Amino acid sequence: MNRIDLEGQVAVVTGGAQGLGLAIANRLRASGARISLWDRDAETLDKAVTALGQGVARQVVDVTDLAGLEQAHAATEADVGPVSILVHSAGIAGNNATLDAYDPAEWRRVIDINLNGTFYVNRVVVPGMKARNYGRIVNIASIAGKEGNPTASAYAAAKAGVIGMTKSLGKELASYDIAVNAITPATAKTRILETLSDDFITYMLSRIPRGRFLEVEEAASMVAWLVSRENSFTTASVFDLSGGRATY
Repeated sequence: MNRIDLEGQVAVVTGGAQGLGLAIANRLRASGARISLWDRDAETLDKAVTALGQGVARQVVDVTDLAGLEQAHAATEADVGPVSILVHSAGIAGNNATLDAYDPAEWRRVIDINLNGTFYVNRVVVPGMKARNYGRIVNIASIAGKEGNPTASAYAAAKAGVIGMTKSLGKELASYDIAVNAITPATAKTRILETLSDDFITYMLSRIPRGRFLEVEEAASMVAWLVSRENSFTTASVFDLSGGRATY
């Protein structure tokens, strides 16, 4: 494993209690960053902090709660230090149904967590980064946001929105030493698979030329570089982790 130099950096990882978020937090910590995990599941969050080891901070917060996020950010900066890295990984898969049968309440829930939550979290950290003229943001989107998946219109729409928002924000902050990028992973080996039907999982796997799901450590490797000082030019961009699925 290459060790990316993140000494002196403070990284917030949302959805950091498990899955991609936890793997990314572990990699960033190994590279020298101080970590604050933000997640709404207090019990799972405590287990993650224990697993990562001494010195990892945590905030129990829901990404749809803007006021709560503002409080979490203030507490993190007071207790850990100025936030220079954000990896926004919190999200849900939502239910599977055709669009004409999709429950409107479930649609709103998926959009609120996956898209509005991304807006809220980015909105909270950006002012401090601008004031210090430094920051690195990576938003976790999905290959579904580029290509769509049948029976997952809410998820695909939300992740497409994350891609568009990331590109817009990256352009807004291009005159600062702030890089804002997204990654678009294919399905990864995480607990999110437990929320999907067997037929849908089979479909997802069939679309990946590599013939396997993404390992969370592979995503963490890409993110570690994206949030480093070495990534001093690329912004408003999307990096695929699709195992060959992506067509653009």
